[in-house]
Amino acid sequence: MSSKMETMTFAKIYPLLCAKATRKGRTQKEVDTVIQWLTGYDEPALQQAIRQQISYAEFFRQAPMLSRQLWQVSGTVCGIRVETIEDPLMRPIRVLDKLIDDLAKGKPLDTILMKEEGK
Repeated sequence: MSSKMETMTFAKIYPLLCAKATRKGRTQKEVDTVIQWLTGYDEPALQQAIRQQISYAEFFRQAPMLSRQLWQVSGTVCGIRVETIEDPLMRPIRVLDKLIDDLAKGKPLDTILMKEEGK
């Protein structure tokens, strides 16, 4: 069963993710960095995904390489604990939302991307 979010185009969701962060003083480049870290898309491929109007589900299914650290992200988004989501498609969708929330809350980018030593 697919959710409404999965069927929306990435081109429609991307500006919402950017707006969530930029309203709180973060940059579109930081949003892109988070998306690229999670999905493995580079900047040209990210822009191509926007132009091609692919669904949000396809955006994640076609991701060049989902971060291995995806499964280490924890916390809540929309009242749901991301670490309890077992669906292999919904987990990265909700994790991205969580990471953008963290960005908007002012967390340092290195912390969001789990770049501390030993991780």
